[in-house]
Amino acid sequence: MDILLYYAPNACSLVPYVTLTEAGATFEVRTLNLARDQQKSTDYLKLNPKHKVPLLLVDGRTLTENVAIQIWIARSFPAANLLPSDSWQELQAISVLAWCASGIHPYLSRINSTSKVCDLPDSGPSVRRLAQGLLFENYKIAEDMLTGREYFFDCFTAADAHFFWCFRRGSQFDLDLSGFPNCLAHFERMKSRPSVQKVLAFERSVQEGFARTA
Repeated sequence: MDILLYYAPNACSLVPYVTLTEAGATFEVRTLNLARDQQKSTDYLKLNPKHKVPLLLVDGRTLTENVAIQIWIARSFPAANLLPSDSWQELQAISVLAWCASGIHPYLSRINSTSKVCDLPDSGPSVRRLAQGLLFENYKIAEDMLTGREYFFDCFTAADAHFFWCFRRGSQFDLDLSGFPNCLAHFERMKSRPSVQKVLAFERSVQEGFARTA
C-alpha cells in the first residue's frame, strides 16, 4: 500500500502525520509552502480543488478532511487502537474529531487571518477578540473533558492527536492559556510522545528549508 501525505508546517496536516506514525505505517510526505500558495498550484488543485492540507493519497486515490483521514487510518491499522474498541466510545471519539475540525479549527483560522472573514477597515482586532472568546469556550469544554484524565479516552486515540494540534495552534497566537491547566497538561503529555516529537522535528527541518529558499 502506497501512502502519500501532503503536509504544511503549522497546518492541521500534523494530525495524520502523528496517527500514521503511531500506526507504524510506511508513508511518504510531500511538503507544501503555504506562504508561497503552493496549495493553489495547478498540479495540486487537480488533486485537491479545496486547496487545503492534509491530503492523503492511498494507492493513487485521494482522501481529504481530517475526520475521514483519521477514520481511514484507524480502520487500516486496527492494532494501533487509534479509536476505542467499544462502538459507543468509538462514536464519541469521532465526535471529538468532528468537533476539532468544525467547532475549534474555524476560530483558529479567524485569529490567524482576520481579513479573510471581514475586510472592513480596522476590523481585525474585533474579529480576533470575538474568535478568541469562542475558542476559549471550546477549550473550556475540553478542559472539563480532561479532568482527571491523561487522554480523552482510556488511552491515546486519534482524538488526542487532533486536539493537540488545536491547542498547539492556539499557543502560537500569544494567547493566555493558563486558565486551561488540564489542556496544558495534555499538551505537554502529547509532546512527550515519540510520534509528536518526530513530526515537530520534521516541521523544524521543513521550515528551515523554506527559509533557505525564501
